[in-house]
Amino acid sequence: MPPHPHRPPELAWQVFRGSDVVRRGLLTRHQLRGASWVRLRQDVYADARLDRDHTLACRAALLRLPPGTLLAGPSAAHLHGVAHAAGFRDDVHVLLPASARADAQPGVRVHQAPSSPERIGLLIPATAAAGSANTGRNGPAVGLPSTTSGRDGSAAGRGTAVAGTAIAEPGPVVGEPGLPGGPGRLLRTEPAVCAWETAVWSDPVRAVGIVDALLRMGTISRTDLAEVADRNAGRPGGRRARWVFGLADPGSRSAHESHLRVRLVLAGLPRPVARHPVRGPSGLVLHPALAWPEFRVAVEHDGRWHADPDRLDRDRQRRHQLGAAGWLVPRVTGRRLDRELPALVREIRAALVARGWRP
Repeated sequence: MPPHPHRPPELAWQVFRGSDVVRRGLLTRHQLRGASWVRLRQDVYADARLDRDHTLACRAALLRLPPGTLLAGPSAAHLHGVAHAAGFRDDVHVLLPASARADAQPGVRVHQAPSSPERIGLLIPATAAAGSANTGRNGPAVGLPSTTSGRDGSAAGRGTAVAGTAIAEPGPVVGEPGLPGGPGRLLRTEPAVCAWETAVWSDPVRAVGIVDALLRMGTISRTDLAEVADRNAGRPGGRRARWVFGLADPGSRSAHESHLRVRLVLAGLPRPVARHPVRGPSGLVLHPALAWPEFRVAVEHDGRWHADPDRLDRDRQRRHQLGAAGWLVPRVTGRRLDRELPALVREIRAALVARGWRP
């Protein structure tokens, strides 16, 4: 039988500095190279049972950054529940306190907080009481605070929000960094601020998809976006963020739909409406992914995203019903979007022009 993996209970489901655990005698250098652990970055290891997701990447990055560092932008959006905002291999975006400095790390995008964050309404979540934990495949997430803000800007759940400082208020800390009871709390910018950061830092197609998701989930509102845009109007990227916010639409049901909508707009087509209701001949109300109601042109997509045969059949039926209701419905597949976008844009443009649109 293979030997039982050596995994001290103190390190179960944890992310830690290898030099720390060796110094404390919990593991040897040889044991760190065993199958129980995975090396995430220089001197940073984790329990191999943890999911390889962006949360794990965030936990690893924070172990080599100064106290008070916040996860921000797409990384914060992922922690706020937008799973597609960032993956395991994507860069971790962090916001350093104005007075702090950090050495460059591969896979970490470091941004400096403004010297007066209270002027832009930057809300910093404080740590939750020590000992609170969630359990799952990712193991106990020690002391993760809730940082979702309510419509009035106050933080919901156990976490609180502190304005006017770039460093979170420290909660009770026991043990050493990265070990159980240590500061394994993933502090992040509040939702509206992380939406602004995402709009400024990310490719606009991806940024709109993330903002769409935050709106769709009810994590932020359009009022929240308008307020954070106003507060940051004078900062670099302020105009870009307002433009991205203007493209957002909570009606999109997936990142793929959001990306398609933005690509079509950037290609010069009029802005479509997400999930516009269309009544078919049988009385059934359909909601095509994108529509130009004035011209009775709609776009449905299938292929890469709808690979199930039953779903593909339903997609074909929907296009047939839309056609029977008098709508033109160009077909969009993942392959066409990735490899034949100019031809797809020409086809949709021709359909719109045929129905009266004048570029």
